[in-house]
Amino acid sequence: MSPSGSPRPLSLMFLLGMGMASERINCPSRCSCQYLEVNCTGQQLQEFPVAIPLDTRQLILAANNVSYLPAVELSFLADLVYLDCRKNLLGDDLDFTFIGVAKLVYLDLSFNNLTQVTFSTFSHLQSLVVLKISDNPNLVAIEKDAFANNTWLRQLDVSRTGLKFLDTSTVRDLPNLRFLGLSDNLWHCNCSFLDFMTWMTESNVHFPDADNITCYTPEGLRALKMPAVEAQLHFNCLPQLYKHDYIFLCLIGFCIFFAGTVAAWLAGVCAVVYEVHTSKGEEGEEEEE
Repeated sequence: MSPSGSPRPLSLMFLLGMGMASERINCPSRCSCQYLEVNCTGQQLQEFPVAIPLDTRQLILAANNVSYLPAVELSFLADLVYLDCRKNLLGDDLDFTFIGVAKLVYLDLSFNNLTQVTFSTFSHLQSLVVLKISDNPNLVAIEKDAFANNTWLRQLDVSRTGLKFLDTSTVRDLPNLRFLGLSDNLWHCNCSFLDFMTWMTESNVHFPDADNITCYTPEGLRALKMPAVEAQLHFNCLPQLYKHDYIFLCLIGFCIFFAGTVAAWLAGVCAVVYEVHTSKGEEGEEEEE
């Protein structure tokens, strides 16, 4: 009934019914849809869902068996800002996967099978603020320029992976980075890692679960926390630098000594030649007299 008591026009009821039906049709199977959000959590999906509304801003695919993210289908979701893919089977090559979702701000790829992160993996996500790639036990390599284009990145989590090394420039050159998760990794604390540990001490970045950021190798440093290891590596690694400096200084000293010897010899030769020439001149003058 209308407010005046008359029956609601059939045309209006028909349009409302069509709108509700349209909303149901546009929601992927086994997923729930709300305004600008599609939630497919825990539906045992094997593949990326189809028929996702093109105006979707938030897509949640957590706790499924998805092993591949199709770049083309993702590119249709140009307004996507939040993507949660944790607890899936994603792995191998993700390069250029996110080329069409440049507005993405939040990306969760934790609990998957990622093996590496290259420059091409996230380079198109220039608006990215939060990136979670923790709990990927097969993740063993992150290229030093992997996040070069992600200058808005504020929170990065690489905890509980297979990482043994992380180049300092990879995170040092992120001007907005405030939170960096590094705990429970297989960090190899050698002299090459000293620069990174020094950066950790001097930076303003917060390290969640800092008590579990420890060395895994070498055996003598296993389970030691980074600050204690940094002091020990300073003691162990800097003498090697002094040896190189000592050799360099010895070479410089030898060169100076050799140059001085040659200069003295040349000066002596010149003095002898001058003396001989002067003596001959004096003898000639005496003979003329």
